[in-house]
Amino acid sequence: MTEQMALTEPLAPQPSGGPRTSSRRAVTIVMLGLSATGLLVGGLWAWIAPAIHAVVAITRAGERVHDYLGSESENFFIAPFMMLGLLTVVAVVAPVLVWQWREHRGPAMVVGLSFGLVAAATAATAAGALLVRLRYGALDFDAVPLLGDHGLTYVIQAPPVFFAQGKLQVAATLIWPAGIAALVYAVLASASEHDDLGAHPPADQPSNAPTVTPEAPEAPEARVS
Repeated sequence: MTEQMALTEPLAPQPSGGPRTSSRRAVTIVMLGLSATGLLVGGLWAWIAPAIHAVVAITRAGERVHDYLGSESENFFIAPFMMLGLLTVVAVVAPVLVWQWREHRGPAMVVGLSFGLVAAATAATAAGALLVRLRYGALDFDAVPLLGDHGLTYVIQAPPVFFAQGKLQVAATLIWPAGIAALVYAVLASASEHDDLGAHPPADQPSNAPTVTPEAPEAPEARVS
């Protein structure tokens, strides 16, 4: 009898639970993931960034001079521009991927993205500068030994990660990815039709589970005394 009543009772809709991951943990995961991505970006940049070839010589007046070969001086602009381009790609892809984490859409994730991308830019520039320093070494034009009868030496200079060493230029490079990511996230948010950005399903969402219609109870059999 009990089994029959359980089968005939309508299935109550199951309340939707909260997010499996807390908001603080989700933001932390995004920040750590972006920081690790920054290290990969720094390694990639150090591999593809063009070095700068120069020559050091002694003039007839006995003065030590140096100059860059051909158009090698343009690499002072190309190398940091490549770093900025790689960080821009990360800044565009990251908010699109984070937007797919539906239950954590909102201002908290924007803050996590911003700080995470600043950390990613810091990690990328630091790792890139360290790797090219290990690859090419530190160059001091005044300490380069001059060889040969003509007193000249060809040297290779490591590419820079920033356009200049000023504080404003460095800060602009580190903040740039965060600004791009915030803009992309704002575009995605403005295209959403829901006030909560679709982070939570509506309360009256129909359940996919089939509803069992209760059967009418059978009439008791009459007993003849």
